[in-house]
Order: sequence, then C-alpha cells, then structure tokens
Amino acid sequence: MRTAMSAPDIIRASVFAVAALAGSVAAAMGATEYPTTTVAEYVYGCMKANGENREMLDRCSCSIDVIASIIPYEHYVTAETFKGMGLVAGEKGALFRETAPAKAAMTELKRAQAEADIRCF
Repeated sequence: MRTAMSAPDIIRASVFAVAALAGSVAAAMGATEYPTTTVAEYVYGCMKANGENREMLDRCSCSIDVIASIIPYEHYVTAETFKGMGLVAGEKGALFRETAPAKAAMTELKRAQAEADIRCF
C-alpha cells in the first residue's frame, strides 16, 4: 500500500528535480560557457540597479565575466533557480532558501559576486 506524500515532501522533491533539470540543461550547453542571453540579462539587470551609462556597461560586463571565470554555468543556473524560487512566500519558498543545496549554491554565487565587485567596481 502506498502512503501519500506530505506537501513538504512533494515540495522538497520538486526542489531537487528543478536543480537537477537546471544542471542537465547547463551540462548539455557546455558547463563553463555562459549563453549570450544569460550574459545580456545579467548586464541589463546590473545596469538597471547601478546606472544606465557606458561606465556601468563596462563594469557590469566585467562583473559577469568574473563570475563566469569563477563558477561554471551549471552552478550559476542552479543558484539563480534557488534564488528565484526562494522569493516564493511561506513554506514553499523556505525549501528553496533553507535547504543545504540551496545554501551551498547561493554561497558560491555570493562569493563569485563579491569577487566581481572587488575587481570591477
């Protein structure tokens, strides 16, 4: 007889499925190469946050280049997935913020971003 999975168990399984899918997509693309759209999205968001001028274009482009030199694309996708899903309110979002894989991915991304800030800003 099968027992029904609880909502937290279903969500937890979903978290790991999303991370695995993101990793598979990244591996298929080449784990160290960042697609142009990802680079463009990062630079666009960075410029929106810091100023829309030529200096910020250069600094934001530098920033994603530094991040790409530190962490493989697969890890970047995983961290961005956890980051985005962690914005969901309540218990569902907590699983994307508070699990060990989520914390490890976010820590790796934050370290890469801190290095990029030092080198580029």
